[in-house]
Amino acid sequence: MEKALQLHEVLYVSTLSPDSPVKVVSQIAAKARTANEAAGVTGLLVFDGLRFCQQIEGPRKAVLALTERIRDDPRHVNIEILHHGPLAERRFRRFSLGYAAGDDVDVLARMEEAGPEQAMAQFLALLPSVDLDS
Repeated sequence: MEKALQLHEVLYVSTLSPDSPVKVVSQIAAKARTANEAAGVTGLLVFDGLRFCQQIEGPRKAVLALTERIRDDPRHVNIEILHHGPLAERRFRRFSLGYAAGDDVDVLARMEEAGPEQAMAQFLALLPSVDLDS
């Protein structure tokens, strides 16, 4: 059983590298699902056709290691951590990585401009508008 103090979350935005085709996003999601499950990491990836927003959660060490791998991934550019810190309980228990396409291209830009608490609030407000079952 997970202890609340051991859970950690990171919320970031990034941009798809100009050298990466859009089809790479499904490859990223497929590989991440397997790796996340093995590491005990869950979360949600939203992609609007150009930008990513992802919330990852799980054991602190695993989340921080994944964050560093994302920073080093050449398929992402302009990576900005919007929020990170301890998490009382998981938000996404059903899947190792949920994936959703975002329709509002400005929402991720607004999140990037917000402070940590506002960015997380905007991310959570986005959840009802994404299809988490696809």
